[in-house]
Amino acid sequence: MKITYPHTIENCLGEKIIFHSVQQEPDGDRVIVENFVTPGHGPVMHTHFLQDESLTVVSGKIGYQVLGGNLHYANEGETVVFKRGTPHRFWNAGDRILNCKGWIKPANTIVFFLSSIYAAQNKSGKAQPETFDAAYLMTRYAKEYDLPEIPVFVKKTVFPLTYTIGKLLGKYKKFEDAPEPLRK
Repeated sequence: MKITYPHTIENCLGEKIIFHSVQQEPDGDRVIVENFVTPGHGPVMHTHFLQDESLTVVSGKIGYQVLGGNLHYANEGETVVFKRGTPHRFWNAGDRILNCKGWIKPANTIVFFLSSIYAAQNKSGKAQPETFDAAYLMTRYAKEYDLPEIPVFVKKTVFPLTYTIGKLLGKYKKFEDAPEPLRK
């Protein structure tokens, strides 16, 4: 999948991300991001094992939480950093569009992965991505990304089985140019 920048994705849940550019740095590429999130929305609890993420609130109010921790909030001008391997979520905690600017480092496969997740959500019309696409992404990139609220049985058994069935049915032709998964 060839990506040109800026690259914009939107899902059916009121989330929009603009990947403005990728900056080459000696210790890994940094993707520069900007997001727009409607009130009450935001990504579910998730983990990116290999990347740090920083978001600075441009306008609105962000709510955020680390798995098992208290709820926190940040306002305009404040920055929130999520270290790699830390399960977290964030959402628009205000009553107007939340706009944040920030980065994810190293870039690795994040642009492809999030673009594919948003496309699968748009295909299903809901937060839960289309089943076969979700199984493909969560199986292929399991060492890079996780959704900790999904039961282990689903991740270890249902997703791989669904992935295999999808492969047999030819459901993954659109992913032929997908980047290779990284190993920890």
